[in-house]
Amino acid sequence: MKDAALRFRFPFMRWRRYWLLASAAAIAITIASLAVQSLNFGIDFTGGTLLDVRFGEPVGLAEIRAAYADKGVHDIVVQAFESSGGREFKLTTPAIDETVENEILSAVGGRHGGYEVVSKDKVSPVIGSELRLNALKAVGLATVGMIVYLTIRFEIRFAVAAIVAMLHDILLMLGAFSVFRLPVDTSFVVAILTVYGYSVNDTIIIFDRIRERLQMRTKEPLEELIDVSINQTLNRTINTVATVLLALLAVFLFGGASVHTLALGLIIGIVFGTYSSIFIASPVYLFLVQRTAHAARRRLARAS
Repeated sequence: MKDAALRFRFPFMRWRRYWLLASAAAIAITIASLAVQSLNFGIDFTGGTLLDVRFGEPVGLAEIRAAYADKGVHDIVVQAFESSGGREFKLTTPAIDETVENEILSAVGGRHGGYEVVSKDKVSPVIGSELRLNALKAVGLATVGMIVYLTIRFEIRFAVAAIVAMLHDILLMLGAFSVFRLPVDTSFVVAILTVYGYSVNDTIIIFDRIRERLQMRTKEPLEELIDVSINQTLNRTINTVATVLLALLAVFLFGGASVHTLALGLIIGIVFGTYSSIFIASPVYLFLVQRTAHAARRRLARAS
């Protein structure tokens, strides 16, 4: 089958070992980071308080942290709202006594024109533990569901390759959040579940094209067939991911602090999902086919 429309064809499969080695290195970094520092769970999962506090006069981040440290509270995240001129902050603290919390804010506010609690969200450690367990159940059920769907939708080698790519994306998302100490909360779980669907959908489009070409295949080598299939779907992949990322970038930049984790998780996951659909799923499928053929030749040789 001629592909005159493809004037330029990138040889994805020729470099497949490098893609797989790069992913293996990233997964090794992920495992090391998770083993050393685990994940930075937010108050949704650990319990604590999320405060939006506005002071009468500008306050330095270091002064707020020092005020909490004086009361023995060291694990605190302080974020300034850029538009407030250094007067409004989002404070994420572990579960502490409300009296101690008021004393700290009063001490800082007394030096900077008073203070006002704009909003307050408190989660008990027990509820946080339950939320973490429920989140694990949700991700586990989604994983099992995707595995069942892919096994029914494709023949086994396609299904295994798609599952490997999907798990690759989730591992690297965990690695990115662990390495850079990004907060892991319920928004992160939503991002993971969304990326599941996006990654699998992108992989299915490429695999459908490979399957179509396999049905028309004459003497075309499988490696070349996969390259052509990826290149034929490449414009759609690039256009889709560019559109989605532009929208998510706008949400991340202008959507406010409440949606930062969700938007950032989606951005990271969709980048990894697009990468894995092209550079992981297809090479894994090729490897499985070659391994099956090699095993068949060995059985034939032993039989003869």
